[in-house]
Amino acid sequence: MPRRTATMLASTLMLIALLCAGVLIPVPYAEMSPGPTVNTLGEHDGEPVLQIAGHKTYPTDGHLNMTTVRVTSADFRMNLVQAVYGWLAHDSKIVPHDTLYPDGKTEEQSTQENAEEFSQSQESAKVAALEELKVPVKSWVIVSTVIKDSPAEGRLHAGDVIKAVDGTAVKQPSDVAKLVTRHKPGQKVVFTVVPAKEQAAAEKAHKDATKTQDVTITTGTSEDTGTKRAIVGISAGTDHTFPFTVDIKLADVGGPSAGLMFALGIYDKLTPGSLTGGKFVAGTGTIDDSGAVGPIGGIEMKTVGARDKGAQYFLTPADNCAAAAQDTPSGLTLVKVKTIHDALGALKDIRTGDTAALPKCTTKG
Repeated sequence: MPRRTATMLASTLMLIALLCAGVLIPVPYAEMSPGPTVNTLGEHDGEPVLQIAGHKTYPTDGHLNMTTVRVTSADFRMNLVQAVYGWLAHDSKIVPHDTLYPDGKTEEQSTQENAEEFSQSQESAKVAALEELKVPVKSWVIVSTVIKDSPAEGRLHAGDVIKAVDGTAVKQPSDVAKLVTRHKPGQKVVFTVVPAKEQAAAEKAHKDATKTQDVTITTGTSEDTGTKRAIVGISAGTDHTFPFTVDIKLADVGGPSAGLMFALGIYDKLTPGSLTGGKFVAGTGTIDDSGAVGPIGGIEMKTVGARDKGAQYFLTPADNCAAAAQDTPSGLTLVKVKTIHDALGALKDIRTGDTAALPKCTTKG
């Protein structure tokens, strides 16, 4: 066989072997790509996304779109060819598998966690919008979850209202851990609570719950920080009573990143006029009860998805600005926001056409 033919044959066989290896050998990566974007002022699956009863609402127009990211499933094993294709594509991002599913987390566990975060984001969006409108909202600290086989299991229950720990009033969820960790492991701590059933009955009757009970728990030990500290095995959260009904109807979405856009949609429906002036505004960002906007993941995919649907402006958490500005889709203006108040100010500039006043994102933040 001539040397040139043999060389070409060997090269061809080598290429085939490499391609086979690229297809057959899995790599520890996952893919993120633009997901659906939904107008919080409009409808989804035939019903309004935001449904308000018991309070006057006003007509709206334009778009206040929440954005999402689509990710590969936890059990999907990407091969090298798919990874290289994703790295080269403009509308996808390849990330380490553990970034999306850390510590061997299953897809079911991730879905449950995302659902819980989504539910909490809805609550915070309602509170932030009503607080901005000066509508009073009652809030209290609750037992959010109880860890299995912990000292609190069977003693405290999800939904119990925590009034005090060792006689000291609890005003914020963070107060609970501070008060518990004053103890040494093995010492007793006393929780004063309104049982979840009592609280639910009081809410149904539109009354404040007054029946409390003391629950004494012997603290356990946690060494997750490298030092021993007292724990009881709960996480504390916040619950609210609203003066009227605000329901958010959006299935198959998880995570906390739609909070800002839900809050703005609620605010728009409860106030005369249009926040957007008919413009197509999209955005993202977590939100807490005080209206502070926090960063999210997958910002580059969200801006691409928003622009593909026609968005002209994108409300961007300040901490995501630098990353988003690295590769801004043509025709999309990134607007920096730190609070719901910032976002409302930016929307005023957008609807009045004063875009020069907008706080725009740059590669420096």
